[in-house]
Amino acid sequence: MYRIFSVLSAVCATGLATVTAASAQDYPSRQIDFVVPFVAGGTTDTIARALGQRLSEKLGQPVIVNNRAGAGGAIGTATVAKANPDGHTLLVHTIGFATAPSMQKQSYDPVQDFAPITQIASLPLMLVVHPSVPATNVAQLVALAKEKPGQLDYASAGVGTSPHLAAEMFKQMAGVNLVHIPFKGNADVMNAMLGGHVKVYFSLVPASLQQVKAGGVRALAVTTERRIAAMPDVPTLAELGFTGYEINSWQGLFAPAGTPKNVVAKLNEEAVAILKSRDMHARIENEGADPVGNTPEQFAAFVKAEVTKWDRVIKSAGISAAN
Repeated sequence: MYRIFSVLSAVCATGLATVTAASAQDYPSRQIDFVVPFVAGGTTDTIARALGQRLSEKLGQPVIVNNRAGAGGAIGTATVAKANPDGHTLLVHTIGFATAPSMQKQSYDPVQDFAPITQIASLPLMLVVHPSVPATNVAQLVALAKEKPGQLDYASAGVGTSPHLAAEMFKQMAGVNLVHIPFKGNADVMNAMLGGHVKVYFSLVPASLQQVKAGGVRALAVTTERRIAAMPDVPTLAELGFTGYEINSWQGLFAPAGTPKNVVAKLNEEAVAILKSRDMHARIENEGADPVGNTPEQFAAFVKAEVTKWDRVIKSAGISAAN
């Protein structure tokens, strides 16, 4: 009986492996849904549509963007977490993928419930101030904030957004008290900045670059590891003494956990090739982002590091979705 059981087990395992390999080889067999957990028209939606169009050409099946906005991205994300892990339902998300569970309990786990495919792009941020602020560098801004604790405000594009998190990490590392004023989006913040209604902002570079050049706001630092080509004279916070300070907003492509590795590998191979193509490179740069395209293992490690880093910042600052 033991020998019979062993033989049957081996046959079943071999059959399962064969089916899995076959399904991966036949992939995709129908339409692929790109779930974007935000409204249409934003940077993430635009990049997802561009990538989806090219991926459709490569794979021979339609790739349709499905905007499932709501609850800060949680609705669309949960939809993909529960989807059949066959590679036909994918998620295009941002830094909020790693931060949302630390601000509010979610029905999914960003590490356990997804199979990272590749990071699509990275978007740098820049610390800018209104010209009325008597600080022409970061040291002067920190000194001013310490001289007037709780009297200097900073804007964000909403609770838990990358500008909000960038400012909170800056506050913690600088040991200053700045008052948070959340807005509904980057455009609203920039209008308030230009009017002098708010004084400090960690802005996505594309949203403030022209205003910096026109003198509407003053750039003090960038949040990237290295200086950016668009503003080579603006230092990084790390080189100004904020050791380890680095934040980029980002977009990434995910599948549900349990998706066959062959399917993930195929999606990664095709997506990375597209991201490295000249036209897609230019398309993403036109959105103010830098194309990435890394391996599933590299992206998984990146996501885990992001979850850990922002969980620490969010809990230390007492940030929640109800703030």
